[in-house]
Amino acid sequence: MNLNALNNPSGKPIRLQVYLAHAGAASRRAAEKLISAGRVSVNGSVVSVLGTKVFPGDAVCIDGVAVYPESKRYYLALHKPQEYLCSAADPQGRPLVLELLPQEITERLYTVGRLDYRSSGLIIITNDGAFAAHVGHPSAGIPKEYLVEASGIIPDTVVAAFVRGLLIEGVRYRAEAIERLGKKALRIVLIEGKNREIRRVFSYFHLHPVKLCRIRIGPVYLGDLKPGESRSLSGSEYTGLMRLPEG
Repeated sequence: MNLNALNNPSGKPIRLQVYLAHAGAASRRAAEKLISAGRVSVNGSVVSVLGTKVFPGDAVCIDGVAVYPESKRYYLALHKPQEYLCSAADPQGRPLVLELLPQEITERLYTVGRLDYRSSGLIIITNDGAFAAHVGHPSAGIPKEYLVEASGIIPDTVVAAFVRGLLIEGVRYRAEAIERLGKKALRIVLIEGKNREIRRVFSYFHLHPVKLCRIRIGPVYLGDLKPGESRSLSGSEYTGLMRLPEG
């Protein structure tokens, strides 16, 4: 299945924020902020109204720099090794997951969601802002599955509390499902997946994850990808992610 065909321009006018997302300049939500801030112009005129339509041939700029829809879309699954960052840059010079991609890819790519520096496993990388905004938004309800090993025995009370849901510093954390794999190991499924959720819950109970690996995002599995390796999503994986309802 040709994933690029799913996003080819139709020649019809589209909303400005969608154009910017297709150009890989920002996610749709981030594009809306750029427009509202008056940083986007169309044919030389600053546009700050969301929903403004862009026609084929219009000149679109961000901060005076022209942006164009990218002709090729990338939808990649990558096995993030430990001690790699999902950021686009790091002032400390630590390794970045984007540096692991094939050198022939020259388009600007970004990760959909993140894994922290010490965690490993599956991440999705793309230059399709609309796709990234859908998959990365909590309302999409996309399950994410993790294998976790702790430094000590994980009590049943911790498992029960995580499944039931608990408040930590005013934030509610809840696992969709947990399977015990051993005294110190769990398989955890999250739906919303708040920032560092598993580590925060473990820390609350004075536990330390010595291994945290994401093995699934919706219909996409890590499979036999080795650390640092990547592959293109299949058409069915793409469709499966986009079919998961928002709201």
